[in-house]
Order: sequence, then structure tokens, then C-alpha cells
Amino acid sequence: MAASNMATGGKKKKHGKETRTQNEEERLEQQHFFRVISAFRHYRTHSMQRLDKAEKCFRQLPLYQQKLLPNHLAHLGELRACVDQNYDFLLNIIKMTENMFENKDYTGNGDVYSDNADVMLSESALPFPREFDMDKVKTTLKQFVRDWSAEGKVERDACYKPIIEEIQQRFPAEQCDPWDLSILVPGAGLGRLAWELARLGYQCQGNEWSFFMLFASNYILNKCEGINSITLHPWIHQFCNNRTSRDQARAVAIPDIDPHSLPQVGNFSMTAGDFLEVYKEQETWDCVATCYFIDTAHNIVSYVETIHNILKPGGYWINLGPLLYHFADMVNEASIELSYEDLRSVILEFGFEILKEDTKKPTMYIQNTKSMLQYEYDCVYFVARKPLEVANNHTNHSQAV
Repeated sequence: MAASNMATGGKKKKHGKETRTQNEEERLEQQHFFRVISAFRHYRTHSMQRLDKAEKCFRQLPLYQQKLLPNHLAHLGELRACVDQNYDFLLNIIKMTENMFENKDYTGNGDVYSDNADVMLSESALPFPREFDMDKVKTTLKQFVRDWSAEGKVERDACYKPIIEEIQQRFPAEQCDPWDLSILVPGAGLGRLAWELARLGYQCQGNEWSFFMLFASNYILNKCEGINSITLHPWIHQFCNNRTSRDQARAVAIPDIDPHSLPQVGNFSMTAGDFLEVYKEQETWDCVATCYFIDTAHNIVSYVETIHNILKPGGYWINLGPLLYHFADMVNEASIELSYEDLRSVILEFGFEILKEDTKKPTMYIQNTKSMLQYEYDCVYFVARKPLEVANNHTNHSQAV
């Protein structure tokens, strides 16, 4: 069975000026779609330019110094081969982007990628990607390690396992049928957390805004066949803090489990779109599970409000992650950056009851385990409950905010 269905968040039909605004939004969405396609397509060119620079710097060394590094050019040659292997995988991903959404076609009449590589859109026909976009492609490769490799199990156990175990504890199988419970995972990334919950029989939906993540999750969840059938080299772009040259070029196999092995009774889907725009129907979900998500907001207060609104009375919000605030230092981007102390006050003000809390839960994120540099977050983990009866002063909080 297909691991997931994917749709974009729908918008209501509008008229007049609102229609023009909606058309502009759709144009910008399509533009963004092709910019991400372009970043995937430029991966090889961009990566080879970096290796060309490394080789040029090496050849400018005095000859006696070059002789001290007899394997350096061979190592760069190995990295070039790794780039080619990664690129083949990325082309397979974008090949599957046509018709990936049930209710939206961004490609128009042109092929993003056809079975004949000769008619694939050339790099020159696509918008030139920004350096930011190319960094996102490299991050996407590392996301595959986190979500779908044996090497990523340590990170998944630290981040996903507490959430999964908490859900099982709050909704024990002997007291309720998982099939009757609806769980939402905003910021689902490559979908592993939502997939694991669906594997346990819950009705689970992942939501993601980034086309980088959506393209990649669509491929791994719906098109990938066979355990460890794909070999990636996700660390080749890390030129610093390598203990050995082998560490930089080392391979990682994905997926560590068959994405198509969901039970027939499960119900798993993915939606594309802004969390605040897609989820407006009130009292719909039994549980919202957020992992490394809430700091992606322009306005984190709106995230709290939306989660409160869409949860059923008595529903649970389970959160784990840092407060990195993705838009904090971006030019022309609004960003509300709260301390956890202030965020906690907002959560309580909306009426949530905090049932469990750990403000120093160590986790890592897309970490290269072989690197000499290791980052670790002391994350906030909490379980909050929406009361069965919401106090009158919180029933229409959006009007008071």
C-alpha cells in the first residue's frame, strides 16, 4: 500500500481583490516550487565548484608540500564520485514531484523531469538558486540520516521515542482503539514520527510547509522500495572537523525499515501548507505532537492558539524541542522570540494544564556522529492538556489577543 497520501491545504474561493491576492499567492507558491526544483538540479554543479576550489588550492601549494599529501587528489576524486551518487538520488526525488499533490499541479504544461533525461528541464531553464537553497538541499540529505537510517536511531530515540511512549501511555490500547484517535504532527519533516504513530494503528497526519521536506518525504514514503536500497554520502560537504578522510566520504544506507509496511488498518496522510492556514477547524484532534517545530513560527503565540483551538476538549499537546526561532535574524521577516518562561505563561494563559515538564532534555539534530564538533540542545519537553471544560475567558481568546 502507498505509505501516505499528500494534499495541499485548501483555500476558500474568493472574489475581487481577494481573488487577485490568492492568484498572487499561487504564483509565489509556484515560483518557490521551481526554485526548490532548481536547487536540487544545481546540486552537482554547486558541489563540484566547491571541490574544484579545493583542488585549485591544493595545486597552488609548493610541490614539496603537495608530496606530503599523496592521497589528497584521490580523496577529492572520491568525493566527486559521492557527489554523483547523491545527485542521481536527488534527480529521482524531483522526478516524482509531478502530480505529487492530490489537489494541486505546480508544474503547468512543462515537465519537471521526464523518463527521458534529455528533455528534463535544464539548469539554465530554472531560476538560479540562492546559497540558502543549496544549504537546504545538503540539510535534506542529512535529514534522511536522522529519519530513515540505522545511524539516526540514536537521535530518533532521544526525540521521537518520548513522544510515542507518552501517546501510548495517555491512550492505552486496553482502554481505547488507536484507530479512533486522531494525531497531528506539524513540521513532520521526512515523516518518520508520523509514520511510526501510524504504524501503531493511530490515525495520523503529518503537516509540512517546506518543499525540500515535502519532495523528499514523498519519495521515501511512496516511491522507495527495499530496506537499505539507497546509498547516500551526506557528510561530504563537511570539510572541517573530520578525524579521517574516510569519515567525510562514508556512506549511509536508507531506509532502515520498509516505508510500505504500515498496517492495512492504519490511516496515514501528509498535508502541505502553512500550519496556521491549513488547520482552522476547531476541536478536531485528540493529540498534537510537535517535535523541533514550535520555533519555526513567525509568531509562536499564534501556534499555541491554533493548537489549543484544534484540540478536542481533554486532548493532549506533546512537545519536544529547542527555541531556535528560525526567523530571528532574517531581514524583512517578522519574528516573536519568547523565552521558555514567557512561552510557558502564554500556554497556561490559553487554558492548558501542564502535566509533565522537563526543561533540560538533551537531544541532537542531524548530527554527524563522526565529527570532531558536536552540538547538543537542552530541549524543553512538556505534556499539556486542554481541559474538558474551557473557561469562559478562553473560549474566544483570539478576539482578546
